[in-house]
Amino acid sequence: MFKNISLSIMFMFFALICASQSSKTDALTISPELKNNANAVIRFKSLEIEIKAYNKMIIKEHRIVTVLNEYGIRNIGAYLGYDDTVNIKEMNAVIYDAFGTEIKKVKERDFKDVSDVSGSTLFSDNRQKYLSYTPSSYPYTVEFTSEYVTSTTSFMPRWAPLENYYVSTEFSSFKVVNNSSIVLEKKASHFENYNITELSDFHFEANTIKAIKKEAYAPNFYSFAPRLKLALQEFDMKGVKGTNSGWQSFGKWVDTDLNKGTEALPESVINEVKNLTQAANSNIEKAKIVYKYMQDKTRYISVQVGIGGWKPMLASDVDRLSYGDCKALSNYTKALLKAVGIASYYTLIYGNSNIQNIDKNFSSQQGNHAILAMPYQDDYVFLECTSQTNPFGYIANFTDDRDALIITPEGGKIIHTTIYNTQSNTQNTKATITLDVLGTLNASLDVTSQGTQYDRYSQLETKEEKDRILYYKNRFDNINNLEILSMTINNDKENIVLTENLEVKATKYGSRAGNRILLIPNAFNKNTYIPPRYKNRTLPFEVDRGYVDVDEYVFNLSETLSIEAVFDPIAISNKFGEYSAKIEKISDKKFKYTRKLTFNKGKYSKEDYQDFRKFYSDIVKNDKSKIALKK
Repeated sequence: MFKNISLSIMFMFFALICASQSSKTDALTISPELKNNANAVIRFKSLEIEIKAYNKMIIKEHRIVTVLNEYGIRNIGAYLGYDDTVNIKEMNAVIYDAFGTEIKKVKERDFKDVSDVSGSTLFSDNRQKYLSYTPSSYPYTVEFTSEYVTSTTSFMPRWAPLENYYVSTEFSSFKVVNNSSIVLEKKASHFENYNITELSDFHFEANTIKAIKKEAYAPNFYSFAPRLKLALQEFDMKGVKGTNSGWQSFGKWVDTDLNKGTEALPESVINEVKNLTQAANSNIEKAKIVYKYMQDKTRYISVQVGIGGWKPMLASDVDRLSYGDCKALSNYTKALLKAVGIASYYTLIYGNSNIQNIDKNFSSQQGNHAILAMPYQDDYVFLECTSQTNPFGYIANFTDDRDALIITPEGGKIIHTTIYNTQSNTQNTKATITLDVLGTLNASLDVTSQGTQYDRYSQLETKEEKDRILYYKNRFDNINNLEILSMTINNDKENIVLTENLEVKATKYGSRAGNRILLIPNAFNKNTYIPPRYKNRTLPFEVDRGYVDVDEYVFNLSETLSIEAVFDPIAISNKFGEYSAKIEKISDKKFKYTRKLTFNKGKYSKEDYQDFRKFYSDIVKNDKSKIALKK
């Protein structure tokens, strides 16, 4: 009797497990709160890591993802990157329809196998296997199982209980079993705001985390979303053993082990750069000559063979082949500077238009880019070595204003890159404009840009004439019937100033209203963008870079026109910036329109967003302000 009861209990328990598992493949069982704002739902995710030694790690993953619409396909996560250090033990997928009925089984051999590189990569042995499936309807569910062994332990998998915007999580677990004697460091961020449980030092579970909708000006996703990072104090990178007890020791390893023996240059090249710089009066002048030499000689191409994803190729090979990736070109420039007696430091950084810091409080493999830091007057000049056009020391909009890791012979050190402050990011526009009785506009226009605004227009000088004309018509798309009569670009790389000189014409710019002409005096810098409205803003917001625009337009009217009515001077000032606009009457036939807009860099709470949006709205409204001219 007791035996039968035991069997019944076991059968019921097994049935519950099966029912629980099958419910994860049935899209109809997803709770409404997890569907809200979601393109996909992580129904189940189990990530297990076993560390066997400094150079052996086993990773097992089981994930079930329900795709709610076409935008959720990117969140399936059924893929593995691999190279000769990765041994795939298991990889398969099962696809289910909306009711949890199996549609298709996919074995490892049926996954697409492609090179895992961008179009700019010349050589690579990195590959990726990924699930390729075209759904006939939504929702559908993908169950993915994988296991692989790798000898590269420098990049430990990270756990993201909330993987991205528009993705919710029903259940996710993360577990690490450290069967080595090596110290494993961890850092958990933002767990306190989510339903996450720590079961032990390296075992976590997350339940029912709702999707977050992306909002304008939101900060970096992982500045508020939960994430767990890991790092071994001893690790392997493609056969090179590394140590990491802090940023100093990690940097020391990069300098003495990873980059060792890569800087040697042919004697002929050393003599060439010495001859080029022999008349220079200072180290900064020498460095500018070397930087231009590098830019003229090389081009950017990524090379990812073997350890090439992390170790610079030989400086002598860069010189011979005239190409390299960010690591190679930075290392090559470092070698050239060394040849003329100038010290510089290889520097790891996150390169992106959005500002992202190296985490100074957690040493690990971080960054996606390399630049060069050259000591100068108790600070550093930073060199972007992948650009053939950047002025010397100019890094705006890609590697500016963030923590980076410089690699010195004494070890690694966190420093902050150049900050381009609001008042230095300027665009000054001056125009002389004539307007006739038919509303035809003729203008001579001079635009001078500096700081981060220099970068917006610096590529203009390399464009073909027809492409420049099209660019200006798009830039001044508020002016109908615009003709570009002439255009000159002066790119002063020494002072990092870009000047545009234009002659333009537009018929019927002023609109006729009886015996009057109505005119919008802000012809060339009219703001039309208003950030989206949110009924309930959920995220704080940031303005990464401030700037200042100053516009001065002098209007000359034809003999048959005179000023009838103008708007009152406008002045707005708040925490986000300042805006002013006014009309100054010089004579009956002449007036000046002046506008100044300052946007401040800053971090703000979600409660400030409505006022921030109103500031934008007021700018747009006032940029449309009209004046009346009479015949």
